[in-house]
Amino acid sequence: MVGSRQELVEALGLAVQRYQRSTQAFDDTVGRRLGLGPSDVRCLDWLADGPKTAGQLSKATGLRPAATTALIDRLVAKGLVERVSDDTDRRQVLVQMTEQGQALTWQLYGPLAMEGQRLLARLRTSDLELMLRQLESMRELTDKHRARLED
Repeated sequence: MVGSRQELVEALGLAVQRYQRSTQAFDDTVGRRLGLGPSDVRCLDWLADGPKTAGQLSKATGLRPAATTALIDRLVAKGLVERVSDDTDRRQVLVQMTEQGQALTWQLYGPLAMEGQRLLARLRTSDLELMLRQLESMRELTDKHRARLED
């Protein structure tokens, strides 16, 4: 077990780093399984919570607009996403996952998500609240430093 508070902080930092590597390796494996590159998989991840504009996807993936259009075209050709008109602004085009895209991604990510929910269900509510606050703080920190590098 870890001794001092500093050792615990360092061990947590290493655990987060190992978790990030594991997640990236899993996403890379999903990409190979689907015949997709890392940006393509990241795009599908962003679309998992609903349709996005090409501009939103460009910002989310860090790609230039032309590269984002090519990415969307690849995913459309594979039947994983489709372009649709926005219900509120018919001039606006959204990209959303197709039923096939949802089914394929759920087939690969679903078992991990379901088992992860079972792991979390074993924790006390106060522990879950602490984890949520900490993960949000860590995301905010990462976003802050990404913005610093983009400026």
